[in-house]
Amino acid sequence: MAEILHYLGLPINMSVDGPAIDEVIVLTHWLMLVLFVGWGAFFIISLVKFRSSKNANADYDGVKSHISSVLEVVIAVIEIVLLVGFAMPIWASRISDVPEANSGAFHARIIAQQFAWNFHYPGDDGIFGQTSPNLVDEMENPIGLNRSSEGAADDIVTLNQLHIPVNTRIRLDLTSKDVIHSFSLPELRVKQDAIPGMKIPVHFEATMTSEEFLAEMVGTSREGKGLEIACAQLCGLGHYRMRGFLTVHDDEGYQAWLEEEKLYLEENSDDDDWGDDDW
Repeated sequence: MAEILHYLGLPINMSVDGPAIDEVIVLTHWLMLVLFVGWGAFFIISLVKFRSSKNANADYDGVKSHISSVLEVVIAVIEIVLLVGFAMPIWASRISDVPEANSGAFHARIIAQQFAWNFHYPGDDGIFGQTSPNLVDEMENPIGLNRSSEGAADDIVTLNQLHIPVNTRIRLDLTSKDVIHSFSLPELRVKQDAIPGMKIPVHFEATMTSEEFLAEMVGTSREGKGLEIACAQLCGLGHYRMRGFLTVHDDEGYQAWLEEEKLYLEENSDDDDWGDDDW
């Protein structure tokens, strides 16, 4: 299967759910190949069979054989099996097995905008501070975070940089400030629209760190290139430059990154004036 996926152009899989998703992709492409060859052969045979003028007259009696009907039923059954037996269970697991916010899973928010990704982490207390459109400042406070609200003092906000731990259930709540965007992590088999006014959760679990990914890519066209976050929805003239970067850490690396962010917050806490005067 790995070679088939390589020829299909799919990137390396580094997600727990990736094999099941890839299996459906492979099965669907095999079915499409069989249909392409079958209908293509039927079309060519029809052209050859009726190429002479003596067979060009219309047949008003119609087709006597029911082979075509049987083939259509077989194809429909195969498609139903793919849908009900493979695609629907995978989709059901994606929407019903979302980790709860207090289940111990990693939890963060993503606020998309033209043309950037804003990431909001709850800090050590696990509580997201309140946000308000009235507090949005594109330069200083892009998500409208009220630092004086409960749990907001230790919240971390990053631009185009998502940091997560490896081998941990990840829950990300997506929304958008303006138009529809699409959050895409190809190597983790994640793609979900971010829609204004809605909070849409996605979840996954990474199986390798960014360093392991880079080591795996040595000798390929992706050598030296990290994990990118793409917008898979045309969202305006600057869509081409709307990309972020994903870093998957081991436990020690993630804790080290958190400590850096905490130190940054402490150093800049006196300068923060993200209050609730405009509420």
